[in-house]
Amino acid sequence: MDQADHFRSYLKENGLTFTSTRNAILMGIIAAKGHFDADELLDSLKRNGQKLSTATIYRTLPLFVKSGIIKETLRSRGRARYEHVWGHEHHDHLECIVCGTIIEFKDDELETLQNKVCGKHGFQPVEHRLGIRGICASCRKK
Repeated sequence: MDQADHFRSYLKENGLTFTSTRNAILMGIIAAKGHFDADELLDSLKRNGQKLSTATIYRTLPLFVKSGIIKETLRSRGRARYEHVWGHEHHDHLECIVCGTIIEFKDDELETLQNKVCGKHGFQPVEHRLGIRGICASCRKK
């Protein structure tokens, strides 16, 4: 099942329809490179000839989060940031507070430690997000 079919199924299960607007937003999400916020997604869609409002984007993004197509990864500069996660491996983030660069990383030792902590407390993890904010090497050199 591809992500469009997955999203259609999610919508149907929740009594919603797969509209041309939702399809346009899905195509924008798939085309997005890296992390994005609602306004960046809207700008990208408008550049590609879509006529959508800010309200439509903000109302629709939670459907994509709940369906598992995207995930809210970080809150940066007062805005929620998202990334396309369907079909992508889990990873965590480092964010530079100076230039906004986001570095994705995966660390097996960190994953093992998280599982150990959950086990110690009898906790069943469903998902987690790790974002470390700091100053990247390039900005520290300046």
